[in-house]
Amino acid sequence: MTTEEKDTLISTGSRPLLGQLLLGDHIIRPDQLEVAVAQQKETKQLLGKVLMELGFLHRESDLLSALANQWNVDYVCLKDLSIGPEIISLIPAQFAIRYKVVPVKLENDILIVAAEFPNDVYRLDEISLAVASRMRFVLAGTQDILEAIRLYYGVGADTIERMMDKAGPMPSAKDDITDIEEIESEASISKFLNQILLEAYKDGATDIHIEPFANELRVRYRIDGVMYDAKAPKNIRHFQDAIRSRIKILSNLDIAEKRLPQDGRFKVRVGTADLDLRVSFLPTPCGESIVLRILNTTKLFSLKDLGLSDFEQGVLEELIKKPNGIIFLTGPTGSGKTTTLYACLARMNTDTQKIITIEDPIEYQLKGITQIQINPGIGLTFARGLRSMLRHDPDIMMVGEVRDMETATTAIQAALTGHLIFSTLHTNDAASGVARLLDMGIEAYLITSTIRCFIAQRLVRRVCRQCKKAVTLTAEMMRGFNEQVSFAPGATIYEHAGCDACHMTGYSGREAIYEFLVINDDIQKLILRRATAGEIKEKAVTFGMKTLRQSGWDKVKDGVTTLQEVIRVTQEG
Repeated sequence: MTTEEKDTLISTGSRPLLGQLLLGDHIIRPDQLEVAVAQQKETKQLLGKVLMELGFLHRESDLLSALANQWNVDYVCLKDLSIGPEIISLIPAQFAIRYKVVPVKLENDILIVAAEFPNDVYRLDEISLAVASRMRFVLAGTQDILEAIRLYYGVGADTIERMMDKAGPMPSAKDDITDIEEIESEASISKFLNQILLEAYKDGATDIHIEPFANELRVRYRIDGVMYDAKAPKNIRHFQDAIRSRIKILSNLDIAEKRLPQDGRFKVRVGTADLDLRVSFLPTPCGESIVLRILNTTKLFSLKDLGLSDFEQGVLEELIKKPNGIIFLTGPTGSGKTTTLYACLARMNTDTQKIITIEDPIEYQLKGITQIQINPGIGLTFARGLRSMLRHDPDIMMVGEVRDMETATTAIQAALTGHLIFSTLHTNDAASGVARLLDMGIEAYLITSTIRCFIAQRLVRRVCRQCKKAVTLTAEMMRGFNEQVSFAPGATIYEHAGCDACHMTGYSGREAIYEFLVINDDIQKLILRRATAGEIKEKAVTFGMKTLRQSGWDKVKDGVTTLQEVIRVTQEG
């Protein structure tokens, strides 16, 4: 039941009793109530919603306190409480989720239970059938109850509980998967997996990690680059094999193979979003560890969305206008390289250009672009695919990653014959891209002849707009950071705090920081004499190249992220 629905139970006439309660608590003023009542008559909306929309009522807790007063029950804020597992176990997950209730504490042998509608006698009588203790109900916000159920019972707890009830004595770890399937839990496993996927998508997770250990099966999400516990129920460990088998079936993998790593993929739809899930299985002594990477196939960034400064966007615009050469994106896995590549391709995708890509995997379907998925099992590698692409007379090519000398050599030859090529390298910064190619065996003169730019990037978490707090910058805060940036003590920057909007992390979303190493005449001379990455980087800075840390500092000054976050993602060695 929503807050607005509750509000109707105590509203009568032109001046609702709810309004009188709020006036009596000095939460709103008489003139505000008059305005709200007038608007309520016009819009036919509920009074509580009108007060919130007008900005007269800022906190739901004020409204709930008034409701609790009217119903003669206590109001509790579940976020302020820490409830022990011995209390949570007194109400089964199925009842907690179905009736939206949470046990709070035992008080003189009476179980205090938070409910969204504490005076619904019929509903509460049904709950009492499953609970041995006497109960007293208190009021809590609907969203608070849902968050508490997720926190204390875990994702999909009701599904796991029903499977436990059907299964009876649980099989040992040595029992075969068919024994688990005999308990008719396949549909329930599918439902539980759907709940995990839906929860991860809503939370903005990029990866789901299902990790087996001796006495537990842990589920974690990676959100904005950081791992978080998904709060799965403990009994999930009994269904480890069933979950593994279900994911393998969806991914068209070998169910019987448990000793070798396996990779696959499958697709799901969540609302209007199509999600492509890349699946990886890794054998461990306690079972197979599973990672599902979530790719939103309908979400494509433009160059403006990437977080580039005006200067950086201008440099990139000039680079993609070149008729030939190679542009390398560098950085570790998960630093957003592919997203930047796709944004560049989308920018150049016109009717007059022929664009072909070879990728592993194809993360986004790009209309008007020919995309190839590598398949090493049949000999379709990056190098072989790149050679075949040349026969199709493309103007622009994208190679997912240069991993070896053969691929690098083929890409360089294509650039020498008049093609513009985009690709990625796994290096810590832009200057290290030169050293990586030299280590592969590429001649220095070929690097200087074909490569236009190395672009290093990282992703920093954006500070939450709802809860960020302003602080005064001090020299102590900049210790160990100020070698590469200039700063003015006393300036205002922002730090993260934590609120409901950002799940108490202090951050919401991510943005890229960049380091552009454009290959000019002076850099070419250094490459030809095989200078170190440090020498190349130092020279590039004298020409105005901003390092990753300097780019991150600009984001701090603009209030986009925090100093701590930039230090975290730009730590060296």
